[in-house]
Amino acid sequence: MGRFALEGVKVLDFSWVGVAPITTKYLADNGAEVIRIESAARLDVLRLAPPWKDARPEPNGSQFFASYNTSKKGITLDLSKPRARELVKRLVPWADIVAESFTPKAMRKWELDYDHLRQINPQLIMLSTCMQGQTGPNAMYPGFGQLMAALCGFYYISGYDEDSPCPPYGAYSDFIAPRFSATALLAALDYRRRTGKGQYIDMSQYEAALHNLAPALIDYFATGRVMGPRGNASERYAPHGAYRCADEDGQERWIAIAVANDAGWSSLVSVLRAHSGDPRFQTKQSRIANANAVDDFVSTLTRTRDAKELTDQLQAAGVAAYPVQNCMDLHQDDNLEAFEFWHWLDHKTMGPSPYEGLQHRLSRTPGALRFAAPVLGQHNQEVFCGMLGLSAAEVEQLKKENVII
Repeated sequence: MGRFALEGVKVLDFSWVGVAPITTKYLADNGAEVIRIESAARLDVLRLAPPWKDARPEPNGSQFFASYNTSKKGITLDLSKPRARELVKRLVPWADIVAESFTPKAMRKWELDYDHLRQINPQLIMLSTCMQGQTGPNAMYPGFGQLMAALCGFYYISGYDEDSPCPPYGAYSDFIAPRFSATALLAALDYRRRTGKGQYIDMSQYEAALHNLAPALIDYFATGRVMGPRGNASERYAPHGAYRCADEDGQERWIAIAVANDAGWSSLVSVLRAHSGDPRFQTKQSRIANANAVDDFVSTLTRTRDAKELTDQLQAAGVAAYPVQNCMDLHQDDNLEAFEFWHWLDHKTMGPSPYEGLQHRLSRTPGALRFAAPVLGQHNQEVFCGMLGLSAAEVEQLKKENVII
């Protein structure tokens, strides 16, 4: 048995930006051999995205790109050139999986779509993931996760009543969809193990992202109500929100608290050393109906308290509470340190750099961030000479012709 769960699985990775690179990172960090195919003529957007090593913008210095591409090898080809596509097709028999995240026309234009590639490798599994899938009236619409969050309705329910539509942090759907695409690939690998047959996976990021809007959609289907922005308010909990605590080293500190029932309210009031005979606060339903007054009451009691100490006291009393942490807090978090979550990898350009670790731990086959993300063309010689048998002279000629670029 191999050391890693996916040891022996081989992947050709044509993906870029977020969803598909994160998907193939899951595979790579669990032992799959992933070869990332890029072009220096049309760089991955994330290679041009900060943060940069030493604040110097350059394609091999983006920590953003590096974070999504650990444990992968990298080659460079200009796929607009027929010779480059010939080299790709010579790699297809080696691969178990091909992954791509272009708009639907791209791979068809290059004759690198599933119908063409499965003629070369009938057992091939291919993942295509784009904004709205391979078919439908809007299939050709490109975009990024920030825009998908708007299309899916996240903008409409985020923020506060008086705000204009407010986006969630980052390319929100980019962090939802990979869970579904990775699961689909594992299911396809299992099916092939049992039947010997490959298959095609059409993964719409639109449909995947809607999964996280399920409560609002279910509410609409059941009641006809269109949920709008409501800040931290909840229909099931009160108090439910973030409450200012005592400042620490000149920084604001906050605590998040959610109380689900009357027992939790009694415990909260006890820990806060408060007494409230206000009839609005005596039952769960009355607290929900008067949530703003509850928030004001709790805020006056947390304002002088240390956020972390109060968290420990509330947790000990059975109240759901956590400090609101910033990035510095996360980097110094005792629990993450105990998990050995943060890892340092030696990147060819950036040198030793920190990375977030795996989100799971398999007892028999634990994964690992095996090595840092590739710089552009880092493994060209290994792949073109070692795997395809090209001579050094042939590789140099292909570079002159801008096939390898």
